[in-house]
Amino acid sequence: MEQKIIQVKENILEENSTRAATLRKILKEKNIFFINVMASPGAGKTTLLINLINKLKNEFNIGVMEADIDGDVDAYRITDQTGVKSIQIHTSGACHLTAQMTHDAINEFDIDGLDLLFLENVGNLVCPAEFDTGSNINMMLLSCPEGHDKPLKYPLMFEVSKIAVITKIETASIFDFDLEECKKNILKRNKDAKIFVTSALKDLGVDELANYIKELVKNNK
Repeated sequence: MEQKIIQVKENILEENSTRAATLRKILKEKNIFFINVMASPGAGKTTLLINLINKLKNEFNIGVMEADIDGDVDAYRITDQTGVKSIQIHTSGACHLTAQMTHDAINEFDIDGLDLLFLENVGNLVCPAEFDTGSNINMMLLSCPEGHDKPLKYPLMFEVSKIAVITKIETASIFDFDLEECKKNILKRNKDAKIFVTSALKDLGVDELANYIKELVKNNK
C-alpha cells in the first residue's frame, strides 16, 4: 500500500511540473517575471509585499495574486495600500497552489502589460514547497519569532527557494533569534540562497531586496 501511495504522489508531482513548465513559457512570451512568495502564517508576507511593491511600482507594472483557504482581506490590503491590481484565490481548503490552479487564476486575471507578478501562496512551510507554481523564482520568508532553527526542520522550503528573506528583524532580541546561526542554517539547505534581512515596519533591508528584484525583472526581458 505504501508503494502505491508513493507512486500516486510521484505522478501528481510530475504532471504538476509539466503544467508549470507550460505556464513559465507563456509568461516568458509575455515578458512577465513571476515570483512565488511562501512562508508560514504571520511571517509578514503581505506587509513586506506592500512595502516592496511601493518601491517597485513606479518602475514596473505589477500584479498580485493572493491565495488563502478563505477570505479576501489580503487582496484588499494590497490594492488599498499600493494601488496595484490584485486578485484573491480561494483554495477551498487546499494548503497550497498547484500549477493548474495558478494557471486558472491567471486566466481570470488580466496580466497583459504586466512586468512583474507576485503570488502570495497559502501560509504553510510544508505543502507549498512541494508544488511548482510556474514561477521564475521562489521567495520564502522566515520571521524572527519563528526561530533560527526552522531551516533545519523544514528543509524542502529552503532548498527550493533561491531568495530567503528574514523578516521582523526588529524583534530578534525579544525572541532570542540568532541571525548568524539562521544564515548558516539556510545555507546548509541551499548554498546558493540569496539572504535578505528585513523589517517591513521599520523599512530596513527592503531597499536591498527591491534592487535585487529589479535586476531579476530587467534580465528577464
